[in-house]
Amino acid sequence: MEMKQLPVGVSDFKDIVTGDYYYVDKTLFIKEIMDKGDKILLIPRPRRFGKTLNLSMLKYFYDCCPQTLSADKDANSVRVVSGTGPPVDSYGKLFDSLAISRAGKKYLDHMGKYPVIFLSFRDIKEPDWEITYRKIKKLILDEYLRHDYLLSSPKLKSQEKDYFRRIIDLKGLYEDYEKSLEKLLIFLCRYYGQRAVILIDEYDAPVHAGYHSDFYEQIVNFIRNFLCGGLKDTDQFLQKSVVTGIMRIAKESIFSGLNNPGVYTLLAEEFDEQFGFTEQEVEALLKDFQLLDRYDEVRRWYNGYRFGQKIIYNPWSIVNFLGSKANKCKPYWINTSDNKIVESLLSKKGKELKPELEQLIRGETIEKAIEEDIVLKDIPTDEDLMWSFLLMGGYMKQDFTRRDDAMEKNYYNLSIPNKEVRSIYTRIIRRYFSDKIENNRLEIMLKALLQGEIDVFTEIFSDYVVTAMSFFDMGADPEKVYHAFVMGLFLWLSPACQVKSNRESGYGRYDIMIIPADPEKLGYIIEFKKVRKNETVESAVESALKQIEERKYETELKERGIETYKKLAVVFNGKDVTIRES
Repeated sequence: MEMKQLPVGVSDFKDIVTGDYYYVDKTLFIKEIMDKGDKILLIPRPRRFGKTLNLSMLKYFYDCCPQTLSADKDANSVRVVSGTGPPVDSYGKLFDSLAISRAGKKYLDHMGKYPVIFLSFRDIKEPDWEITYRKIKKLILDEYLRHDYLLSSPKLKSQEKDYFRRIIDLKGLYEDYEKSLEKLLIFLCRYYGQRAVILIDEYDAPVHAGYHSDFYEQIVNFIRNFLCGGLKDTDQFLQKSVVTGIMRIAKESIFSGLNNPGVYTLLAEEFDEQFGFTEQEVEALLKDFQLLDRYDEVRRWYNGYRFGQKIIYNPWSIVNFLGSKANKCKPYWINTSDNKIVESLLSKKGKELKPELEQLIRGETIEKAIEEDIVLKDIPTDEDLMWSFLLMGGYMKQDFTRRDDAMEKNYYNLSIPNKEVRSIYTRIIRRYFSDKIENNRLEIMLKALLQGEIDVFTEIFSDYVVTAMSFFDMGADPEKVYHAFVMGLFLWLSPACQVKSNRESGYGRYDIMIIPADPEKLGYIIEFKKVRKNETVESAVESALKQIEERKYETELKERGIETYKKLAVVFNGKDVTIRES
């Protein structure tokens, strides 16, 4: 079988179809959009999950704009003359062999019928407001130029043509650009005598940049006025609008005033198969590329997202895996963003790591309330919003647990979806420790541990605790803080050792176990104790070591053939640490 070229980095639907790329058919997304009664739909999904491609597909399905069509000279479009009205045919041949072509006359009657406004904000991620505003103006200019045939139409008044020219000459006032979506919508409807379709891709990309680079209020104000101008009170002009982004920026921030838009986050069951790849689609891809024997490995790396009730794979990573020469499973998706916001939130801007990180890294779940409306500026002070941000951004997988009617909150068990995303958390932890201890000192400390030189390890570790942790880090449960802290440090032992935490062994659950890949090497069982009121350091040490002995935590090590191991008590009183081996 001759393999088609994979569309790595190609997000234009027409380019994929006419370029004979491999395409996973998502055209029934068009049917689902039509079946929904909402005039305005907001569909947030994580980055690189096919949002731009799907909106591009909608554009080619709906579009009747002659300026767009007259530029195309291939067999997949019809050349029409400006001013003659909607074409009899449009881009219909693009869809001939795809699922939507079999959906029925009810849906195909809408093909090529509407003027379309298509704007993608996905590449507007600048570090300051001035550059951002300049790029937004250029984006609006490009869409106006796509419809510059309107300037020769008698259906636009002279003042409206003056306004149009100000936009394309980049001489418009701030207010002109705020109103530009609404104005173009009105112009197109008047020209065609037909309602228009508005497609806005990645509306929140510049908002995230504004949050990170301190121009949040400016960008939110502009995007709110821009979108509301085109989408509010425009029923007589608007046929349908689809807006995508990573998340729903809370109604009072962006979508205030809109007439009840339909919002379908990844928690909703609607559109659950239209972004990302389903298990069946991935299996078919692997079979076509003769890699079905790699299915389990691919699943561990890229599976695990849950959209509605469907398990979804990361499409960017799957396509890059299949397109790589060696077909190597490695992180592809995480390298498409710097993940600065995620790192800042999980490490409290470098001060400390969140204790939940340790639970997540060892494969456990954490229960959190999830909000579908997110105010970015409130994330640093609102734990629920932080975890909601991570979920909507593709850094978590969710399973519904309960509804709290009194608090009007839904709770979910959150976990790391797959091996690729886990590497993000590992990087964050490693960078955190790298910033606080010189690499050579860290290497000496961990080498001493592996060689059983506990005195050397204790000396460096104690110094590290003093410099890296504050008394404020301790909180109500200091044992958990130390536990997470040490687990983060021991991640550096990979791949020479596996580090496990809070697992059953013998007659109880040990705190930390270090399992060498080579059974001839040294293993560890580590128990943490806090010196409590009316207790001495020595008694706490004895208690910790006694617990290891009595509960036979070494059972798992012995089952793995590891006969050489040490049992350590790590006892702390504030920032004073005592480490003792039995």
